[in-house]
Amino acid sequence: MPPPLFNWLDFRSAGLLLHPSSLPGDQGIGVLDGSVDRLFAGMKAAGLGYWQLCPLGPTGFGDSPYQCFSSFAGNPYFIDLQPLVQAKLLAPGDLVPLQSLSRERIDYGLLYQLKWPLLFKAHASWDASNREWSPYGDYDAFLQENRSWLEPYAYFMALKQECGGDAWWNWPEEIRFLDRAQQSKIWQKPSVRASAAAYQFFQYLFFGQWKQVRAKAQKAGIQIIGDTPIFVAPDSADVWATPELFQVDPETGRSTAVAGVPPDYFSKDGQLWGNPLYAWSAHAADGYTWWIDRIRSNLRLCDVLRIDHFRGFDTYWAIPAGNPTAKQGKWIEGPGMAFFQAVRAALPACRLIAEDLGELAPSVVELRNATGLPGMTILQFAFGGDADNLYLPHNLIANSVIYPGTHDNDTSLGWYRTADAKTQDHVRRYLRISGENVGWDLIRTAYGSVSALAICPVQDLLSLGSAARLNTPGKSTDNWQWRYRADDWETFIRESAPYLSNLGALTGRC
Repeated sequence: MPPPLFNWLDFRSAGLLLHPSSLPGDQGIGVLDGSVDRLFAGMKAAGLGYWQLCPLGPTGFGDSPYQCFSSFAGNPYFIDLQPLVQAKLLAPGDLVPLQSLSRERIDYGLLYQLKWPLLFKAHASWDASNREWSPYGDYDAFLQENRSWLEPYAYFMALKQECGGDAWWNWPEEIRFLDRAQQSKIWQKPSVRASAAAYQFFQYLFFGQWKQVRAKAQKAGIQIIGDTPIFVAPDSADVWATPELFQVDPETGRSTAVAGVPPDYFSKDGQLWGNPLYAWSAHAADGYTWWIDRIRSNLRLCDVLRIDHFRGFDTYWAIPAGNPTAKQGKWIEGPGMAFFQAVRAALPACRLIAEDLGELAPSVVELRNATGLPGMTILQFAFGGDADNLYLPHNLIANSVIYPGTHDNDTSLGWYRTADAKTQDHVRRYLRISGENVGWDLIRTAYGSVSALAICPVQDLLSLGSAARLNTPGKSTDNWQWRYRADDWETFIRESAPYLSNLGALTGRC
């Protein structure tokens, strides 16, 4: 049997799961400011070597980081505006409305109304000053280096603004696809060109500030785990610019088949995600260039990359467009090993994690084993059944990443409190605990497991209940809003970090 393609997780370590939106601060949402320094200080004190994030792209409908306007761009919401005030591109008073927003929950409606005008104002001031301020490197060099995705994304956003925010398949026919739009009069409109220039500037700010974050992480001995969804949002620059790579109608731009999963124990109708499916034959024809560029671009932001819905590379559930549920569909063979061989050849040093959760066919397990990618295991999924549950600690393998729960789960305290009596009893008997402090019991279990990497949600480190849940799959409101309080993190540094560091030393994770 040939050796696995990727075989990098050969040491024990630990980290935390935290999306930047949940960082504390006074700008309405977590931004790349001093809160990152305090995060790293606490992680270093606790012996945590990895910071795992959700996708960092510009969010669209529902504010989900898994539905972004681009697979390559960064989220302008994360830009710290204080450097723009210091550069006199904004006045100090400009930030006062943002600073009045809640520090514990994100109000995306108000954030949209308040932050975007400030970003555009800063760009206008910068442009009027002959672009003298360039703290994040040469601006023209940034544009040139990222031109392949940056110009299409910037014009996509500018044209979306021109069309009142409508989805691109509803735009006038002359701009419905990138190649048409570039020849249209609308492309040349001063308002569109000015807006596109602003969106390019926002990316310069984001990538410049994120580069500083990465430098701080490297200095602290912390590696960053990024995240890339397997599918892209239908209303995205990705599909608009390269429709030939997706299963969309070449005239209307609407998807002909969409992604999801079939009915199972958790959902009688299945899950209808609605993302356009890939035209994998077109990707294979050019050696998966778009995907390789996407992974390479994402790895500019992180050291390791988690790929969501790994099983879709083996087989994916194709649902005819227009179906009201995911019941009617069929499994279609994905690109399989050929895809990962192409990635390995182009990016030999890349480190990936396979999100392999859910019911897996034997062929999916075979593909994961052949690639050598570490899979994921969730302790909240381990209890309430039989001893052969693959997520129970005695069934784990070293080449895996273990979590008490992820961004899609309740906090460990919230999960246990709402679990049925059978599950709670199983937890207590298996872990030999009382259940009074199950959040830290699961942390200790993860640390003591054979899995090489243990990642704990920051909510569990702070012993928080269901009110701190970040996302509930299938629920369209109240997601991605939670933020932790700076005082809670300072308490963690004082009271819990020494214990966690000692636990890491005991279990070989420091």
